[in-house]
Amino acid sequence: MERDDDTLETLLPDAETAPVEAVRPTETVRNADSLDQEDNTLRPGFVRKVAEALEAGDDETVYNLVEPLHPADIADLFELIEQDDRVKLARAINDLLGGEVIAELNDYVREYLVEELEPEEVAELAEQMETDDAVALIEDLDEEDQQAVLAEMEPEDRAAIESALSYPEETAGRLMSRDVIAVPEAMTVGDLIDYLRRDDELPTEFWEVFIVDHKHHPVGTCSLSWILRAPRSVPLADVMKRDQTLIPVTMDQEEVALRFQKYALISAAVIDESGRLVGQITVDDIVHIIQEEASEDILRLSGAGDGDINEPILLTVRTRLTWLIVNLGTAMVAASVVGMFQGAIARFALLAVLMPIVSGMGGNAGTQTLAVVVRAIATNQLTSSNTVRMILRELRIAATNGTALGILIGSATALLFSNPLLGAVIGSAMVINNLVAGLAGIMVPVTLDRLKVDPAVSSAVFVTMATDVMGFFSFLGLAVLSGLAA
Repeated sequence: MERDDDTLETLLPDAETAPVEAVRPTETVRNADSLDQEDNTLRPGFVRKVAEALEAGDDETVYNLVEPLHPADIADLFELIEQDDRVKLARAINDLLGGEVIAELNDYVREYLVEELEPEEVAELAEQMETDDAVALIEDLDEEDQQAVLAEMEPEDRAAIESALSYPEETAGRLMSRDVIAVPEAMTVGDLIDYLRRDDELPTEFWEVFIVDHKHHPVGTCSLSWILRAPRSVPLADVMKRDQTLIPVTMDQEEVALRFQKYALISAAVIDESGRLVGQITVDDIVHIIQEEASEDILRLSGAGDGDINEPILLTVRTRLTWLIVNLGTAMVAASVVGMFQGAIARFALLAVLMPIVSGMGGNAGTQTLAVVVRAIATNQLTSSNTVRMILRELRIAATNGTALGILIGSATALLFSNPLLGAVIGSAMVINNLVAGLAGIMVPVTLDRLKVDPAVSSAVFVTMATDVMGFFSFLGLAVLSGLAA
């Protein structure tokens, strides 16, 4: 579609009045030199230059290299360099180490840096940050260090953080931001626009305005798009959305994330026990929570702890060793089952060759079911309303897979060793163990969840033990009953 010159002049900014600072070619080039554009990570050569400058004590070069980076990339740089160089980097970049960088840092890296800073320096950083990020910075400190940092803060900021710290960890109270715009429903659209323009203490970024009654209870929301399109004379009560999702201040952060995901929320009001508006949670916070919770469940299934490469070695060893010792105990149980049939194994040595196949395939099948069930529990897809249906579904899947695998391994064994009876025994054992794997894969996490135990932490140990024990017992027991090892 063609436009005349007058139309174009109204759409395009005048060349003389257009802001020159909108284009920063130097910064773009520098970032292109430091970032790998394909995977958006810092280039190894750039990290090496920074490390060499730190080693040489050339703080000016370090500052010039780091200055063009986005705060998130500066945070990545702290994780990529050696631990001993992190304090040097913090001192070299000076004012670049602001609240935005601290908020993006890995938990262990941030904790290490904070320990090296004076309380007044930590307080200064916290005051630059959103309330939820400041709480994350301070909450891991010792009680004495927390009080020292809070003592250095402005009274208003200190009160907000102390209020957040009063809530349990990983709840909406810790996650929420207290920077929220709330106005009475008696306002008109014009009143609201005038208020937003003249108040200098409003949040720098927001998407919704919360409408409250005389008791400060949220009664609706207005998105910015509605406000901009509505006539100034229209009351907010006529344009606000009354149907809203309210988050109790004590709700677990994982449940908060599920609500955001289910209802496609951008932001949500947080209310206290009396129903008063005390803060809001925005979708950018939820993205981090979803990533953390998903990674946490995956790593817990393997007993690997936090799985963070910045985690102290001793803490990692302690976490992994604990579960390895538990696994050692379950392995001894499986070994005792094998010991019951050592006479049969001695008489027919092929049993020792083939029995790991049955237990191993059962373990794999159990892990598949377990992963699906733990995810379903975590996302509220599996509840008491559909547990029986889920059990029957997994048993049908296990029976189908077990039959297919049984036929394959049974036929291959019969042909390879010219022993149809051996093929029938291992095929039958495969079916039995797959059924056990399917049943254990769903019953163990569901039972642990009903007992208020995190199924992601303990399920894998019990499922593996069940499939190992039943795999050995079914195969060796059938071999004895069939007379194969007579």
